[in-house]
Amino acid sequence: MTEIASSGQLRAGLLRWILVLVPGINLLGFLSASVSLSGPSNPWFAALVKPAIYPPPLAFPLVWTTLYILMGVALAIVVSARSAPGRGAAIALFAAHLVLNLAWSPVFFGLHRMALALGIIIAMAVSLMAVIALFWRVRPVAAGLMLPYLAWVLFASMLNWQFIQLNPEADGAEAPAAVHIQL
Repeated sequence: MTEIASSGQLRAGLLRWILVLVPGINLLGFLSASVSLSGPSNPWFAALVKPAIYPPPLAFPLVWTTLYILMGVALAIVVSARSAPGRGAAIALFAAHLVLNLAWSPVFFGLHRMALALGIIIAMAVSLMAVIALFWRVRPVAAGLMLPYLAWVLFASMLNWQFIQLNPEADGAEAPAAVHIQL
């Protein structure tokens, strides 16, 4: 087959990838957050002193959903760039980065290991910068879609650090015991 795909066929291919990758990445993020009981309903987390820059709890699901949508679209753009040099390396590094992303919540919220989570999020930031560089070589627009995510990861790194500073005794600690009322 020596024919070049039409622009309509290319758009349809991109749309198919978006329809698979955006929900898939959001589902993985949701599962990671769910299994780790992330958020204000986690008793261990609820007991922590919050940094002054800690956003309202509602911000987190809104921001992460938006970021996962952007990530899915960016990845779809790269995946659909079939003949682009560096495409395979960009996809592979994105996958490795996504593993780090999905590991952070279980480590921070589930295992209560804030220092280890800080190491993971620093690795996330470094790997994300590399993903952005590789995405830029494949499709610059895909790299641009990842920039808000980088900003959030850097902000979240600072939050993680501040949680450690404000709650050194909570790193690796068990959740507070549930209050039992006897009648």
